[in-house]
Amino acid sequence: QVDFGPRVPNTEAHQAALSYLENKFRAFAGSNAVFIQRFEAEGYDETLQLGNVIAAFNTTAPDRIMLSAHWDSRPRADEDTTRIEEGILGADDGGSGVAVLLELARIFKDNPPPIGVDIVLFDGEDYGRSGSLQKYFLGSRHWSQNPPVPGYSPRFGILLDMVGSNNAQFPKEQYSLSYAPNLVEEVWSIASEKGHGDLFLNEEGAAVADDHVIVNEQARIPIINIINHRRLPGGGAEFGDYWHTHNDNMEIISRETMGAVGDVLLELIYNRL
Repeated sequence: QVDFGPRVPNTEAHQAALSYLENKFRAFAGSNAVFIQRFEAEGYDETLQLGNVIAAFNTTAPDRIMLSAHWDSRPRADEDTTRIEEGILGADDGGSGVAVLLELARIFKDNPPPIGVDIVLFDGEDYGRSGSLQKYFLGSRHWSQNPPVPGYSPRFGILLDMVGSNNAQFPKEQYSLSYAPNLVEEVWSIASEKGHGDLFLNEEGAAVADDHVIVNEQARIPIINIINHRRLPGGGAEFGDYWHTHNDNMEIISRETMGAVGDVLLELIYNRL
């Protein structure tokens, strides 16, 4: 993903990454089980050409769950000190969650899950400018308001965002505790059992505005967010020092962190549902 360059809407890198994701999922799920939900959204003085990527596994199962991430990267490095108006690679912020889901899709191909699993990659999550959420979460807004499958109602959803960095920590995000508290406890319990308690902290985190808030409030799907952050004394969220900078590149990525997240999800899907 990172090799394409910043996956910023309306760029060649964005289109190349979309084609890559479509082809990878078709190889894993089959051509008939992959759908690109293309749509337009108004940006800042431009019309954005966007696409949500959807892949279904065990398509005949009526009982389903949803796994999500966002695949775009930020069009500006507003937390950096140089090249502020240039797009970032987003190796962790976007890329890592997609990478974990791609690996799960590869596993699902050879080991069909016992439950229906739908992977949904949202576009345009990180387009907005700081200070206003109006232009964030464009893909999840469109997907929630225009469900490709009318009446889609999975048992639950899990969103992955920034799940790949060195020294990551995943406290229990507050919206997640409100939307699906039992699922949070199950996931964090599995992580503890499998020796990942240093990543999945048994403590309450901050309330982080993200795609899961849109999906819960607009599509009424109970969904949790596994996201690397720290809760500040005042209750706000603090992210890694690479966040929204050009340092969000492969140098801060940990295979071990992503492997642990995938390990927990696989245990949940194959052995706990």
